[in-house]
Amino acid sequence: MRPELLAPAGDMECLQAALRYGADAVYLSGKNFGMRSSPANFGTEELQQAVQQAHTRGVRVYVTCNIIPHSHELEPLSAFIKEAAVAGVDAFIIADVGVLRLAKKYAPQVDVHISTQAGVANYAAARMFYELGASRVVLARELALEEISQLRAKTPPALEIEAFVHGAMCMSFSGRCLLSNYMVGRDANHGDCAQPCRWRYALMEEKRPGQYFPILEDERGSYILNSRDLCMVGHIPELLQAGVTSLKIEGRAKAAYYTAVVTNAYRAALDAALCGEALPCWVEDEVEKVSHRAYHTGFYMGDEPGQETETGGYIRDWEVAAVCVGHCADSAVLLQRNRFFKGETLEVLEPGRPPFSLVADHMTDIDGNPLESACHAAMTVLLHTDAELKEGAYLRRRRV
Repeated sequence: MRPELLAPAGDMECLQAALRYGADAVYLSGKNFGMRSSPANFGTEELQQAVQQAHTRGVRVYVTCNIIPHSHELEPLSAFIKEAAVAGVDAFIIADVGVLRLAKKYAPQVDVHISTQAGVANYAAARMFYELGASRVVLARELALEEISQLRAKTPPALEIEAFVHGAMCMSFSGRCLLSNYMVGRDANHGDCAQPCRWRYALMEEKRPGQYFPILEDERGSYILNSRDLCMVGHIPELLQAGVTSLKIEGRAKAAYYTAVVTNAYRAALDAALCGEALPCWVEDEVEKVSHRAYHTGFYMGDEPGQETETGGYIRDWEVAAVCVGHCADSAVLLQRNRFFKGETLEVLEPGRPPFSLVADHMTDIDGNPLESACHAAMTVLLHTDAELKEGAYLRRRRV
């Protein structure tokens, strides 16, 4: 199998971004049974449309069914498996062996991928799932590259190996976390995690109420559960050498801009690796232009990913100014996302190429009236450009 770039699609806009910016496959969820409840996700008709659009572009669609279900959920889950199969999805992502059995019973023609939630960390587990009918395993996030190489060497060549390469990390083993359940009653294993591992914490001694003691020398509190974000964009050749056949980007709860930027960057990185070329010079800077936490290579290099002890927040140095939604004569039709001004230099992201700069020196509203700024939320702006911008291009600006 040619190495695959797998991108998240939390809703139809994110799906469009993944398709435009170079994904070989996308993973998404129905309204239930996936491990992310915050995105809009896909109803029955939307799922059919998503599959049709993806397949038209030669892109595969994998549907998450990776919750840990209770008995009362099995009947509706079985019905969903049948619906998704009719829609033409290419694979189910499954964590529970009971759900695997249901998938094989009600949709035997659809491939089964074993979710990272199943915690596949050794070749014996990978072999077992293969013998049960799985065509792919999504490895536990705690494995080093050397361990992946060993697992690959001791599993059937037909078994595909998928691994996360970018995005949020979980403090619990492969996401099997109960903190959210205990603290706020939101079930992480049903996609409703409140992410308490990312809250700010400080110690308080019971006889000194109101007196907070930082665990580290930081007056804002301690970040004892604060995982960094994974970023392996500079290590694609090593992942391929270890036997990874699908490179997975985390982020079904993220916006379409995130999907576009990260997919575009990893597309360039993977293509360069497959051609034996060096990583394009702009790629590592590109992944810094989305909202993220401090980056790390996770467990891949054989060390611990560590925690971010200086800040509990996200790094947000860039923001989307507008999205190109079409063309009118010699102007790009933009949908405003954040305020920008006439004469301002914006950076443009288009599929399949490095970002480039553009000066917004001639802007009008839809009636042709000159604009000094695009200051109204979601307003339509006509921007004169010498070269035609591609539909779906993002215009962004550095935050000040």
